[in-house]
Amino acid sequence: MDLATIIGLIAAFALMIMGMATGDAGAAALIYFVDVKSALITFGGSFGAVLASCSIQDFIAGLKSIGLVFKVPNNDTIGTIKQIIELSNVARKEGLLALEESANNLEEPFMKKGILLIVDGTDPELVRGILEAELVNTDTRHQRNIGFWKQIGAMGPAWGMIGTLIGLVLMLMNMDPDQIGPNMAVALITTYYGSVLANWISAPISTKLSTLNDDEMQLKEIMIEGLLSIQAGENPRVIEEKLKSFLAPGIRDSLSEGGEA
Repeated sequence: MDLATIIGLIAAFALMIMGMATGDAGAAALIYFVDVKSALITFGGSFGAVLASCSIQDFIAGLKSIGLVFKVPNNDTIGTIKQIIELSNVARKEGLLALEESANNLEEPFMKKGILLIVDGTDPELVRGILEAELVNTDTRHQRNIGFWKQIGAMGPAWGMIGTLIGLVLMLMNMDPDQIGPNMAVALITTYYGSVLANWISAPISTKLSTLNDDEMQLKEIMIEGLLSIQAGENPRVIEEKLKSFLAPGIRDSLSEGGEA
């Protein structure tokens, strides 16, 4: 589980609860922020509007993508570079055909696909084209899920305002001086729900999904450059220096030199 996501969401929620319960009424004030009709208008309206703007398959995929933000990403950039350097040493000593056996031991399907293309003697430009096509299509699928949560974040405040306007209209149509305060509070709850949906749920999820996508795209770009360098017969040391350029300067030194020729 990704502790950063869990701790962040829990901390934000706890601070909201603390703010609600620190008034004169104390914890009893929490009930003031619960209104089923307001929740139905805000959450139901937001998700319904997003459903209307996409296909059912994309809607379901978008909902399922929330699970990704709670998982620790398996993007070992340092380990991948070391693996590529080891493969380059194998290819340099035993030839490209020797990589087929190494490919069978790989768990990463993208790298395995690239190695098998190289072993089959595929033209380098064609290898790059095939791998980059998969990269682009993977990014497109991820962007749909990111866009889903961005849309939810945009719809939340809008539907919160719609709920507030509905509440104000009903209040003004049946004016009672003694009920203006309570009715106004209920009308404003939908705006509150919309802000919570946008800033506590949607914004963190879409941002985290964007970060995960960027990290995965960078990792696969490293794989593409490394595999094409192996196919070109470049020196393992040169490949290592080339792939180090993808890393931040502060962590380049952590890359071991076990992959040198």
